[in-house]
Order: sequence, then C-alpha cells, then structure tokens
Amino acid sequence: MTAFSIHPIGTLHTPWHAIGDCPRNGRQPDLAPVCTAVVLPEFLEGLSGLEGFSHLILLYWLDQAAAQAKLTFTPPFDPQPRGVFTTRAPFRPNPIGLSVVAFDGFDGPDTLKVRFLDCIDGTRLLDIKPYLATTDSEISATMGWLDPHATRNGNVPRG
Repeated sequence: MTAFSIHPIGTLHTPWHAIGDCPRNGRQPDLAPVCTAVVLPEFLEGLSGLEGFSHLILLYWLDQAAAQAKLTFTPPFDPQPRGVFTTRAPFRPNPIGLSVVAFDGFDGPDTLKVRFLDCIDGTRLLDIKPYLATTDSEISATMGWLDPHATRNGNVPRG
C-alpha cells in the first residue's frame, strides 16, 4: 500500500503524564476531569459553529503506544487472548485513538474544554467531528466478549 502523511491540528491536555496513569477508557473515572483540546492557529476557522454541540468525537495519534503493533494479546482483565481489532488497545497498526467527549465550551478562541478523554497529556489531535445522536448512536449495539467488562459507573447510563 502507498504510505501517506497526516498532520495534527492541535494538542490534547489531560492530567495523565504516562500511559500507565491513563484510565482504561474515558468513562472510567467517576469524576471525569476537564481536559482541553488546543487547536493550532491555522485550523481555528474550522471551529466556527461548534457552539451548541454537547458532544464531540476526537481522533488522536497514540504516539507513545508500543512501537510494534500487537495483533493478538491477552487483556489485563480477561484471561483469553484477543485480536487487537476487538479491543480499544493502543498498540494498533495505526495508533489512532478515538473518544466521544462531552464538550463543555470554549476556554479561549483556540481551546475546547472536554471530558472523557483517555490519553496522555500532549497527545496530538488529528480531527474533531460533531457527535450526532441520530447517526452515531446504535441502541441495539452489542459488545461481544467485552460486555462483562464494560465500564458501569455514574458516567454511563444504565440500560
């Protein structure tokens, strides 16, 4: 396949400074800390109209994940080896992270306040998309082998 380049549009700031400090997912901490997404000046125009959205999808580059992708591994909370594409593990062929975050507004023209991130401080932001409940939510979705391990706390509505 042909290689291609990707350029960050900003930087994410979280309270976690090492991979081991990060929660397993952004909904895990019962009191989700406010984090920030700082957008580079050349992309600020793209934030126009973001007011009014309650949630966003952030895509980011997990550059501190293992240098070598692991296609199969045993998760720390499950005894059976699993394929990386059935997990949210960071050591992927393309270490792209994704979080649906609560958008708490702007903290300056280039800074978004968000909650429910699960990456280390300084992670490079690749893209921002609006979360659309009518398009992005699947009420009948199932979680396969991960269902018994699902995060269930005050951040996640019970079905």
